[in-house]
Amino acid sequence: MNKTGTVVAVSVSPTHTMLKENASRIALLQGLGVEGDAHMGATVKHRSRVARDPSQPNLRQVHLIHAELLDELEEKGFTVAPGRMGENITTRGIALLDLPTGTRLHIGDNAIVEVTGLRNPCAQLDGIKPGLMQAVLGRDAEGNLIRKAGVMGIVLQGGEVKPEDGIRAVLPPEPHVALKPV
Repeated sequence: MNKTGTVVAVSVSPTHTMLKENASRIALLQGLGVEGDAHMGATVKHRSRVARDPSQPNLRQVHLIHAELLDELEEKGFTVAPGRMGENITTRGIALLDLPTGTRLHIGDNAIVEVTGLRNPCAQLDGIKPGLMQAVLGRDAEGNLIRKAGVMGIVLQGGEVKPEDGIRAVLPPEPHVALKPV
């Protein structure tokens, strides 16, 4: 498993939309998420989750997607630019989906994001292009569902993140717990 990578793009949106605008930098705020993003906060901001229980902790402060997924989608006929699927940080070189829960991603000079789980793709992806939601799902050899739409995390230590910053994953102590949707 590759535990290092780089930031390809950073993106933010003050509204609940799938399209996040690319930026030259984003600021991660400890315990809150991406400054100026609709999902920033200590408690859950995802609208369907707020409707169920607005006091839940926000385990989805930062959304990361691997650029390798965008490459795979391109091969399937889906042209998707960084930030278009709602992610804040687009990465390359690090196997995000293979990381265990609790992995700490050291990004740039100071920021640390703890991986909390998988992003569960939603039907809004089909609003970008019909069939996109199905394209970010797969099956393993045993027939189990594979969610490829990135990982979610919380900000343990704030800092600035920009394209070309390095990323280093520090795995939690064993036994490792596989990522589940959050």
